[in-house]
Amino acid sequence: MELKNYAPSKLNYIHQITIDCVILGYSNKEIKVLVPKLIFNGDFFALPSGFVFQDEDVDDAAKRILHERTGLENVYLEQFQVFGQAKRNSTAFLDKLTALNPDIVSDQNMATREHEWFTKRFISIGYYALVDINKVVPQKSSLDQSISWFNIKDIPEMIMDHKQIVIEARNALRVDLDEKISAFKLLPETFTIKEIQELYETIYEKEFVRTNFQKKILELNVLERLEKKYTGAKNKAPYLYKFKS
Repeated sequence: MELKNYAPSKLNYIHQITIDCVILGYSNKEIKVLVPKLIFNGDFFALPSGFVFQDEDVDDAAKRILHERTGLENVYLEQFQVFGQAKRNSTAFLDKLTALNPDIVSDQNMATREHEWFTKRFISIGYYALVDINKVVPQKSSLDQSISWFNIKDIPEMIMDHKQIVIEARNALRVDLDEKISAFKLLPETFTIKEIQELYETIYEKEFVRTNFQKKILELNVLERLEKKYTGAKNKAPYLYKFKS
């Protein structure tokens, strides 16, 4: 596997800063995470990540990375934590990668330069994004073999501390949920109260009393009630709602 043209050290990036994006979707009562598998020999899974150009705002860099991986504009995005441990670097990952892929580059000078650039301590800015999973068309980068949705409870082992970043993103989402009223970004444009409750129960991993939950959600005054959702079943048809713009 040759990477003749992959030389980020020569581009106009801010050195030793990365952005790691936890892209979250919701389907079949599961919170999903979009995870690429790298193209190299071996099972190397990583978060959608990237670097920041010298003349680029950090938030704009995150939006660019998200657009490149989802095809979506105006994605709901939250910066949730900076990962800056003193010993945080990619040396162990790169050593394993090159051991399994000895022909990863044909130019030894390039290999040495890029290895030195990547194995320095990197500070990562963590973002989580909430998307309507049905609107996402996952996009592979040139370094990806595949890119797939995984249940957040069943994500594979990942490089460096990326699995811990996913855990911290989930924790941040739970903390943010009521204050920022962000969970609706995971749903289609219209939904029922039951579907909202199922989403909240999935995020928090616990059940809520239906009447109490419905009262709490409606008291937020952020929903617009629409027509009823007729399914043909004998039970009473529920109302559809949408988030007020």
